[in-house]
Amino acid sequence: MSTGLNDNDLISKVLSGDQQAYAGLVARYQNYVFTLTLRMIKSREDAEEVAQDVFIKAYKYLADFRGASKFSTWLYTIVNNTCISFLRKKKLQIYSLDNEGVFEVADSRDSGFRADLVEQKSRQTMVGNAISMLNPDDAEIITLFYKNEQSLDEIAQILGLEVNTAKVRLHRARTRLKEKMETHFAHEVKDLN
Repeated sequence: MSTGLNDNDLISKVLSGDQQAYAGLVARYQNYVFTLTLRMIKSREDAEEVAQDVFIKAYKYLADFRGASKFSTWLYTIVNNTCISFLRKKKLQIYSLDNEGVFEVADSRDSGFRADLVEQKSRQTMVGNAISMLNPDDAEIITLFYKNEQSLDEIAQILGLEVNTAKVRLHRARTRLKEKMETHFAHEVKDLN
């Protein structure tokens, strides 16, 4: 559903009782929400479920959207909070190191990762892999700035930081991303230059 209406127009229609207008918002932001969710959740099935929850929560609380920021910024906050809640509820699986099967699974995952790197030499895949190696705070700010094209002001608002703090965190995250790429993808980085 592609309409010429902007986000605020669609939100006004939804709040006036036009539930079909919400489908326009979902269509506009479904890839954005799923990408953010998958970055935090990792499991595709879980990420799909959490993304659906995000849109349900956004619909439920749409009247709370004040328009002080972009809709995508407000939606990102819901994505972030929903993912954090999901991860807190999810229990980590713990395996005994006495079980030999644990090492077989670990070995097969490692070799699969290397095979993927050989097959997928695209810049986007390489950068995505490097981002996933960062700590969650660094990955979050890099994703917000580069992939979601949020401004420093918007990032500061989303993360509850001062703008200068967000700027410093982004600079440090870039430095760590560069280090990860040079360490783990030295050959690919060399090919790009």
